Amino acid sequence: MAEQPLLRLQGLVKKFGEFTALNNVDLDIKEGEFFTIVGPSGSGKSTLIRLLVGMDDVSEGQILLRGERIDQTPANLRPTCMVFQSLALFPHMSVGQNIEFPLKIRNENASQRRKRALELLDLLRLPRNYYDKRISQCSGGERQRVALARALAFDPEILFFDEPLSALDYRLRKTLEKELKDLHARTGKTFVYITHSLEEAMVMSDRIAIMKEGKFEQVAKADEIYAQPISRFVAEFMGEVNLFEFKVKDNGTYESDAITIDRNINIPGAKGFKTGILMVRPEYMHFIKGKEKYNFTLSGKLHGEYALGSRIQYEFETVAGNITVEKLREDRLSANLGDLIELGFNLDITHFIGETK
Repeated sequence: MAEQPLLRLQGLVKKFGEFTALNNVDLDIKEGEFFTIVGPSGSGKSTLIRLLVGMDDVSEGQILLRGERIDQTPANLRPTCMVFQSLALFPHMSVGQNIEFPLKIRNENASQRRKRALELLDLLRLPRNYYDKRISQCSGGERQRVALARALAFDPEILFFDEPLSALDYRLRKTLEKELKDLHARTGKTFVYITHSLEEAMVMSDRIAIMKEGKFEQVAKADEIYAQPISRFVAEFMGEVNLFEFKVKDNGTYESDAITIDRNINIPGAKGFKTGILMVRPEYMHFIKGKEKYNFTLSGKLHGEYALGSRIQYEFETVAGNITVEKLREDRLSANLGDLIELGFNLDITHFIGETK
């Protein structure tokens, strides 16, 4: 018998007048999972999390926690908590008072509130003497930790996050990404995280859901979504990518205006399709040297060269459009802008995306 998910969405719909923001969304989230929802602006991810925490009403469908409906339960009675982008800390209160606030409104006695607050300061690796510190005296990173401590105060079953790191500088954001992942491992809690940052999603998540126009386009582990996107949209959304269109002929061979294809290869998954796309990440493209052989080849005019720390990114103008190649600095291309360069890649590092049958 399949394990019951902690959180289940069934046929979830949210309408605003004639506009459908969420369209028949189904999803299962396991207990203890770090689940991240990513999508462009307007895809429905913020609407979804507002339904999950009870800030908006569901138009159709159900939200179930451990098999019991909660979509009609008021937000303050749900065993969940939200960490907002703005953090929503009380500036006139101390750190300890902020952490204790959810317990105070639940009528916990003062000694129990203080004990729990000190435990959470330990968990979030803040000094215990911060209990009496004013929020206005805390740094951005410390405020993030206080907001997390407050969210954990009454021991919720699920923590929801609405882009909590987006307003931070790059260095602090990278630090807190690691701390959030570590906190998730230490607490064993279920985290449901909303972000527009693919980097955040890839670093922290057990699984990722890509949203498009009010639906999930793909739900899978981070590595699978990166290496095996199910559509052109997901492939392009998940970072730098090269896409090569081709046709499947009746005799089983392939034809492309963009690339030269080795006649002896068989592209896995292409059978039954009339057209498709080969996806190749920039790091798997090669500069052809001498008589090197590749399954797929094309020529490109060097258009740009960009230093990215330990890597160099190259842009080429080709009949397939602009193509990106990334190499380590020690493999730097010796060429001038405008030079024609032969490029190649092999079948084993490609991913096929079927388009028309």
